[in-house]
Amino acid sequence: MAENFKGIISFTNKNIEIIIAFVVVAIIGIIIVPMSSFVLDLLLVLNITMGIIILLLTLFTRTVLEFSTFPTLLLVTTMFRLALNISSTRLILSEGSAGKVIDAFANFVTGNNYIVGSVIFIIIVIVQMVVVTSGASRVSEVSARFTLDAMPGKQMAIDADLNSGIINEAEAKKKRRDLQREADFYGSMDGASKFVKGDAIAGILITLINLIGGILIFSIQYGMGAMEALDKFGKLTIGDGLVSQMPALLISIASGIIVTRSEDDHGFGESVTEELFGFSKVIMLASAVIFLIALVPAFPTIPFLIVALILGSIGYILMENEKIEADQVEQNNVALMERNDDIQRDKEKEENILNFQVEPIALEIGYGLISLVDEGHSDNLIEHISAIRKQCAMEMGIIVNPIRIRDNLHLEPNEYILKIKGNEVAKGNIYTNKALVIDPGGGIEGLEGMETTEPAFGLPALWIDEGSRELADLKGYTVIDPVIVLVTHLKEIIKVNSFELMGRQEVKQLLESLKEKYNVVIDELIPDIMSLGEVQKVLQNLLKEEVPINDLVTILEVLADQGTMTKDTELLTEHVRHGLQRTIVNRYLNQDGVLNVITVHPVLEDLIGKNIQKTISGSIPVLEPQAITKIFDNVKKIQDDLISNGIEALILTSPKIRVPFKNLISFNFPNLKVLSLNDVPNDIEIEALGMVDKI
Repeated sequence: MAENFKGIISFTNKNIEIIIAFVVVAIIGIIIVPMSSFVLDLLLVLNITMGIIILLLTLFTRTVLEFSTFPTLLLVTTMFRLALNISSTRLILSEGSAGKVIDAFANFVTGNNYIVGSVIFIIIVIVQMVVVTSGASRVSEVSARFTLDAMPGKQMAIDADLNSGIINEAEAKKKRRDLQREADFYGSMDGASKFVKGDAIAGILITLINLIGGILIFSIQYGMGAMEALDKFGKLTIGDGLVSQMPALLISIASGIIVTRSEDDHGFGESVTEELFGFSKVIMLASAVIFLIALVPAFPTIPFLIVALILGSIGYILMENEKIEADQVEQNNVALMERNDDIQRDKEKEENILNFQVEPIALEIGYGLISLVDEGHSDNLIEHISAIRKQCAMEMGIIVNPIRIRDNLHLEPNEYILKIKGNEVAKGNIYTNKALVIDPGGGIEGLEGMETTEPAFGLPALWIDEGSRELADLKGYTVIDPVIVLVTHLKEIIKVNSFELMGRQEVKQLLESLKEKYNVVIDELIPDIMSLGEVQKVLQNLLKEEVPINDLVTILEVLADQGTMTKDTELLTEHVRHGLQRTIVNRYLNQDGVLNVITVHPVLEDLIGKNIQKTISGSIPVLEPQAITKIFDNVKKIQDDLISNGIEALILTSPKIRVPFKNLISFNFPNLKVLSLNDVPNDIEIEALGMVDKI
């Protein structure tokens, strides 16, 4: 039996699309094909059940995306309800009866009085059309408008979270998709609400047709008296109308609930209970007010006293719970302080001379930023730094050691500094009670705040109060939390100084992580062909020019092939760059897959190639100061022209002079990339947009 049941479930899951399509088409068939009263009773009960299920679902959903099919389901249930209405009309007009369900509503709900039933029917229609559906439609319209207006800002916020390492690419895609689905939902609900209004109007017309048509048919054709026909068809018509409008009212209420819900992590029942009974003082005060009303002679005493007693009991229970929670929090705080004291004493006992060595990278903060490292806070700085370390490993292939965070009383309250090997390399200011708005290029209008410069990329920005965040989102500005500002700055500092952080210990860790799968190339390379220090120098050279080393296997393979012929780490680096040419070039291709470059005049290339000199800092061309100045002026003019046209400047040289030329211009143009022809795959199209002329 159990196996048969499982088989049925498996068949249903595999063919659910076909089953749903059949059901939707069958709804149209109900309109055409006559049905017996028994089948109609069964479908009417199913219609009422669907209304109850949909209403309960909206009470338990936490976000609109959990019930994103609601607008479509609203259309399907409306068509199902109208189909049943037409079928019941056929039975009423042809047989003078429409089954037991309609008969029950006609006699029980209306109290055997079709006039009372008519009033109830009209009230239900008015409530559904004028109150519930009209309000839900308006809320959907406004929500759709605000969701669409806020979408650019929210998408930029998602990009900021992705860039800072808070979320990965998959999570960013999901957030963007959910954002689009939310806008689509409210837009669909705005249109779907019109179905409900049309359904109510159709219900009224069908009710009038049933009443007038039934009286005329059975009075003229069957000789029934006018009053007898009115009594009979009045009850049947009102019963039919109530049977169809009750599920419609349930679904209308459900639509109103789902579009007015604020997104949170709880269902409607849990949220409303927590918020409605969240303050014991309010409940106790309400109990006192109701009790005073009960003492007024003109009001009934007993009902007010009962309600006052119930509220007083609830308020007392809430007050006791609040006391228990307060005691528990105090006990936890005491225990936490004792634990911190124990940890501090243990640290002092274990402290030795090694603790005074400088860290590879450290962050010092003013006392106003100490709250950012609170581990009890879900959005604390420590979690963000862990994400940054993982992101650096994925994007650049480097291992970032744990970053030491310490407070510094010599700093301003909102100031922080970043240190590499004990030396300050960057600093900035953030404000924990504000948010940073980035200037999109045309200025920030309509917002008041403190003008500043975004520390990571040097963009104009504005610190605004938290109360202005929603306005900034609506205007489409990129709004960034203060902790994101700090960790983004930290990531850029790590990226720029990654070569300094790549020590022998970090290289050894990288090699050990690969050894399980690629032990052959590692055992061949180290120490027989190259030392660990020589591999480190090659990796540092790559990172210095922002070439990621996450394809470490290819790097080691090239070094194993070329290391037997030369020990020059500069030349070995060029061989590795050739092996990583697609990784290097893909970042600089335009939308058409073309590499836009600035070339170097052959005469100038020949001059540089003949005057290369090896130094402790690498190969550099030894030229006259006047010649170097002309080169710099020429490069700057071409670079400015390209940047003004929105094109990133990139210099392409022959392999022989790439390193010397890069070293020559690196002081004046540190961010200008220099590639050689060996760095470009043969299938990549190159377009020259300028040339560094001969001297």
